[in-house]
Amino acid sequence: MDKNARIFVAGHRGMVGSALVRRLRAGGYTQVLTAPRSELDLLDQRAVHAWLQQHKPDYLFIAAAKVGGIQANNIYRAEFLYQNLMIEANLIHGAHLAGVQRLMFLGSSCIYPKLAPQPLCEDSLLTGPLEPTNEPYAIAKIAGIKLCESYNRQYGRQYVSAMPTNLYGPNDNYDLANSHVLPALIRKAHEAKQRGDKEFVVWGTGTPRREFLYVDDLADACVHLMETGAEDVLTNIGVGDDVTIRELAELVTQVVGFEGELVFDTSKPDGTPRKLMDVSLLASRGWRARTGLREGIALAYADFLSR
Repeated sequence: MDKNARIFVAGHRGMVGSALVRRLRAGGYTQVLTAPRSELDLLDQRAVHAWLQQHKPDYLFIAAAKVGGIQANNIYRAEFLYQNLMIEANLIHGAHLAGVQRLMFLGSSCIYPKLAPQPLCEDSLLTGPLEPTNEPYAIAKIAGIKLCESYNRQYGRQYVSAMPTNLYGPNDNYDLANSHVLPALIRKAHEAKQRGDKEFVVWGTGTPRREFLYVDDLADACVHLMETGAEDVLTNIGVGDDVTIRELAELVTQVVGFEGELVFDTSKPDGTPRKLMDVSLLASRGWRARTGLREGIALAYADFLSR
């Protein structure tokens, strides 16, 4: 990418979008374009198309999405499907109409079947049933991947999709009703410590295995793929290693300094038994994650305390 190229980061106030903006600016890119919701409603097709026609970005990163944890995904199923479909369709089609040749669509590891072979490789897409609790979100993201693929095939665009594993870091969502597992654990452990609780309750059995990627590492991987001109329609982004939820909770309590007992509420859902990404394709493109889990959790906890 040319350092003076016009690069639009959609969703720049979210965890992923803000990390992309930080990475691009640190990399010397001088024209990073952003648009707050007050200026551009990504659910409004006409507004999105007009904005893209006016600003004519050379590159587009789609980090905008409606996101949440198991509970939010399971309750707000219609909103997760509708809003994510609209956001991606408006941006991808609008980018095409505005002549944007290079685009990256950010998805999620939940696009893969619930019982797909581990680690999850890109070829597993659409080979089996999805995890029911977040199926609407997954279907929306799969549609985005196929939309990019279709514009490439029909119009010769270079629209690629990146599927991150579970993310955490600065600007994460710590709302216990809507957050993902790691930020929820950080907040709950901190509040339990503040109250002097003797027990710390964790949802589920603690046995599911999850992989966690620090969000600034994700941003670095995305920029690396765009800079090197990778043309794979779909690329997994992760660390290639996972931990159990129990191990994660233990690590969080150590970092936070909570000294009570862990208790697992088995009445709550576990979700998918395991989600580990096969990152061999990404490694072949010359990139590996740099931030260890303990280091990343410490950085995330510092961000939480700064709020």
